[in-house]
Amino acid sequence: MKIFLVGGAVRDALLGLPVSDRDWVVVGATPQAMLDQGYVPVGKDFPVFLHPQSHEEYALARTERKTAPGYHGFVIHAAPDVTLEDDLARRDITINAIATHPYAIRANGQFDTKTTLIDPFHGQQDLAAKVFRHVSPAFREDPVRILRVARFAARFADFTVAPETQALMCEMVEDGEVDHLVPERIWQEISRGLMEATPSRMFAVLRDCGALARLLPEVDRLWGVPQRADYHPEVDTGVHLMMVLDMAARLQAPLPVRFACLCHDLGKGNTPADVLPRHIGHEERSARLLKGVCERLRVPTECRELADVVAREHSNIHRSTDVSASALVRLLERCDALRKPQRFAEMLLACECDARGRLGHAQARYPQRPRLLKVLALMQDVDTKEIAKKAMNTGASGPKIGELMHQARVAAVFAALPD
Repeated sequence: MKIFLVGGAVRDALLGLPVSDRDWVVVGATPQAMLDQGYVPVGKDFPVFLHPQSHEEYALARTERKTAPGYHGFVIHAAPDVTLEDDLARRDITINAIATHPYAIRANGQFDTKTTLIDPFHGQQDLAAKVFRHVSPAFREDPVRILRVARFAARFADFTVAPETQALMCEMVEDGEVDHLVPERIWQEISRGLMEATPSRMFAVLRDCGALARLLPEVDRLWGVPQRADYHPEVDTGVHLMMVLDMAARLQAPLPVRFACLCHDLGKGNTPADVLPRHIGHEERSARLLKGVCERLRVPTECRELADVVAREHSNIHRSTDVSASALVRLLERCDALRKPQRFAEMLLACECDARGRLGHAQARYPQRPRLLKVLALMQDVDTKEIAKKAMNTGASGPKIGELMHQARVAAVFAALPD
């Protein structure tokens, strides 16, 4: 039995990046041999085990064979006769197909450069050249690998896709391979890519091979759609969207905020041509299109709900410095800010990303965010229990009590923000 460190841990160590998750491959072992040494199996049909002390994953060296055209399941062969090179050959890109010995990473987390590397597919060469290159033609057997390449592009923004890999990805899209991906796998890769340092690179790679038009046509159609240059000096809606996503990454926004940024302007993609570059009513159109995206990809509720309120209200948030106290209170009530203050705070962050994700506005202040947080605090300070108590003593009904609370909040906001 021989154990090797493989994949992302080796890649990141070679790049001088922190190594967090470590993956191990075990060569020359059987499932029973792993059990005899105290390893705990993960699942019934997959040759992966947890180490009895570290709980890290140890996978038996294996090969994979696609079961049938159009179905992306695999027959897995894990046996003592499978070599390390066989296992590395099934991986997606060369920089992830490098292995080394367990002692390659020292106790202080530094990579021992004197350690022998097993690199049959020249991953080190591609790391130096900053290139994503597929390991073998077997890449096309799993179209999720297109999404993985795109996600890695969002992490390593200065890497490029090798021409032969680009051509293969385009062929896979043309052959309808990505049309068979299950929603969970699409969402998993998209959501992880959104959380990388440069999310725009993921969408650039997906667009270049045609996959974005198949997976997220609502997003793909935004490129080439003009906006008013006085509001959007970058003009192109797709370009603006990518600037917004990268601003969200710069501000270290959580996933729900980044997803809301992705979907906030979907309605601009179907604005009638005769009214361009204006986009009247795009907010409601965005919300309708968002619903379809969320259902298709089975987006988690937290992301779905925030994206919906951002799509509907982001324009009103932007204009909130020029409205009355009464309009401010109504805006926060529509956003359900009193019941969900944390979601409202995330909504404001998404709106700031939208405002600053414009050409020449990256360093701009966004006064709407602190101002509306102050409005929320003022509304929260209103003693609604006392208002309800006094109103009930006069025989007031539910709707009347609600109106009295609304009026009290408006008065509190106006007193603090008379301008």
